Parts: sequence; structure tokens; C-alpha cells
Amino acid sequence: MTDLARFAQDTADKLTAQKNVGVVVAALSGDDVAYAGAGRTGGGGSAPGAETLFEIGSVTKVFTSLLLARLAVAETAHLDEPLADLLPPWSQVPSRDGRHITLEHLATHTSGLPRLPKGMLIRALLRPNTPDPYVDCTAEVLLRGLAETKLGAIPGKRFRYSNLGGGLLGLALAERSGIGYEALVEREIGTPLGLADTLADLDSRREARMAQGHNKRGKAVPPWHMADLVGAGGLRSTAADLVTFVRAQLNPGSGPFGDAVRLSHAVDYVSNPFMRTHLGWMSVGPRGKNYRQFFHNGRTGGFASFIGFTPAKGVAVVALSNTARSLDRTVLGLLGQLEDAREASSTHHPIG
Repeated sequence: MTDLARFAQDTADKLTAQKNVGVVVAALSGDDVAYAGAGRTGGGGSAPGAETLFEIGSVTKVFTSLLLARLAVAETAHLDEPLADLLPPWSQVPSRDGRHITLEHLATHTSGLPRLPKGMLIRALLRPNTPDPYVDCTAEVLLRGLAETKLGAIPGKRFRYSNLGGGLLGLALAERSGIGYEALVEREIGTPLGLADTLADLDSRREARMAQGHNKRGKAVPPWHMADLVGAGGLRSTAADLVTFVRAQLNPGSGPFGDAVRLSHAVDYVSNPFMRTHLGWMSVGPRGKNYRQFFHNGRTGGFASFIGFTPAKGVAVVALSNTARSLDRTVLGLLGQLEDAREASSTHHPIG
């Protein structure tokens, strides 16, 4: 077993020891990748693998923000374009102190919008065990609620994580493109990268590869459906597809797609003394290091996800779980391991 494979397997084993029902972990260093699975996909199932499908939750937001970057590079949308310009004429978008919400504000969580659509917080408090909480978030419901929403800050002035903002960005870009969100992801990201299994709705063939989700206590729960809030957290994907996606972050290449990836990293908003926000991505600077780790996590009622990469070191991690338990600390630890191993290699070759 190579060091890379051992790092991945050790992390997968740690996560199942932390009461994750099943996990798959991918570790990348240079051109090399190792996958490791542990636990089970469902009742009596085998361990998850690279082709097992999971809900990826808010990792969807980095896809949505890359869509924005793709359309910005193509000049069919602009980062500083008001959200209102992309929505139906009857909709009303709140503003504050004369500042309007732009597409960049949505992608960097600086719009001033609340975390959840209008009325959802109250419903969540009254019905905390709702099995599919976003299923009724149609475009009409979202936009009528938006008209009654007050901003918590002037757009562009303060970081405030917002699922509503991520969903509205996906909805707006789909409106501008004249096709649905899932079709837009396929056209702008899936086809260029050759992603086979990153989508919102599964056919019967893919359903057979979908892991069974579990809540924090390990009880099986039904899947989530995000309706028109899909851009905030409605995609399903596999470790194999996410490895391909993160490779494109480490090595964007030339041409419009690479330009869009670079743009998504270049937008840089200081969220707090430790963290920055980019288009979709967050980044932190490890203590005592002069480089940054980019990442995003996700969680739904029955799944958790984490994807991260360090451009300066050429390493990346992907972790998917069919349990709604945070993966962050353990998988960030793996990313640090990969950085250290890469740094220790005097020739800077991939870990063998």
C-alpha cells in the first residue's frame, strides 16, 4: 500500500469510528489519487466506492459559483450585475441603503440575505424532523418570499452564509441561460470535464448506486429534494466525479474553462481574520504557513461532504459520507498530512 492509499484508508477508518455509517475518501497528490471506502452504503450493503452516489449538500455551491464564473468569462452575465436583472419582471429584490444585491454578493455570501428562505426558520423550529424540508421551495415560493425579506446588512459589507443566496444564484443563472439548473451544470461543467454522475435527479440506473442516507444517530432517512433552491445544495455526485472536479481546480489549464476557474479563486473577500471567501470557495491559511487551503463542506438530512485543495502544494481531498455528521476536522487533517508529505519530498514528486 502506498503512503497516499494509507493516508486515505486511515482517514476513512477514523470517520467510521466517529459513527459515520459509510464513507469514501479520495486523496490526491500531483498526478496520483487513492480511494478508500469504509463502512457500508446502507442496510447490509458493501463499503462505498468511487462510483457510489451521495447527496453533496452545500458543495453544490461551488458548482453554482463556477457557473457564474463561466458565464462571466463568456460575458453573458457579469459579477457586478444586479440579481434583479436576471429574475422575472414581477419579482422584487430587497436592497439596503441604496445598494443592490449583485451576483458576486450571492456567490461570496455578502448579499445580506438570511440563511434560509422566508418562513423556513419558523417551520424548522416548529417541525424539526421534517423529512424533506426544501421540497416546496419552488421559484414562485422563493421569489414571493424574497419580496418580503429584509436584508441583515448592506450588500457587500458583511459575510453572512446564506442557502437562500446560493439557491437564488442558481435560479438566476438558469433564467439568464434559458435552461434548467441541472442542464446548465451539465453544459458548462459536466460536459467539459467529462463528469458522468453529477446531477440533481437520478435515473433508475444511478438510483441503484445511491447510498442510503442516515441522520446523526445512524437512523435511515429519506433523500432531500431542493426544488428551485437546487443551486444551494441539490446535487448528487460521486468521489470519482469530485476528484475530476478538484483536479480542474489544481490545474485549470488554458482557455475559457480555465479562465473561469481562475476567476473563481481570484475573487477574494476577507470574511474574518482567519477566513476568506471566493466565488463559492472558502479558504484559510494554516498556522505558520504562507499558502491557503480552499474548501467547502456540505450536509443534508442524511449525508455529509467535504472537498478541499491546496494549490501551492498540488494536493486535494474529497470525502463523502452517508451520515449527517461533520467530516471537516478529520478531512482537513488529511489535507494537512498530504501537504506535509509533499513538502518533505525533496524532489516534489507525488507521494509514493
